[in-house]
Amino acid sequence: MLGNAEVAATLAVMDIDRAKRFYEGRLGLTLSRGPQPGVLIFKVGRSSLVVYSSEFAGTNKATAATWMVENVEATVKMLKAKGISFEHYDFPGVTLHGDVHEMGESKAAWFKDPDGNILAIVSE
Repeated sequence: MLGNAEVAATLAVMDIDRAKRFYEGRLGLTLSRGPQPGVLIFKVGRSSLVVYSSEFAGTNKATAATWMVENVEATVKMLKAKGISFEHYDFPGVTLHGDVHEMGESKAAWFKDPDGNILAIVSE
């Protein structure tokens, strides 16, 4: 039933203007619709990222959105140049090289938006 529908990551933020500056300026996303009062919608490839104002922003302690990229190291380098700092986690069987976690052939890096939402980039 939902297998053919599009799905969007949805993130709660406290300050919609600050979120717009972060997602457009730092991450380079393009606003596709909005701003509606308290809502921003960014087009990301064939997907969407919905950012909305909520008093519950930053309360999720798990990864909220993940970008699949060809080169995690290059993406980390580009984001670091824009002032993004990365999180380091201690997972069993995972090796940390700089800011990149390696799990066999898979690679991943995590960072947070200004509201503490955990975001990830992972190898395709």
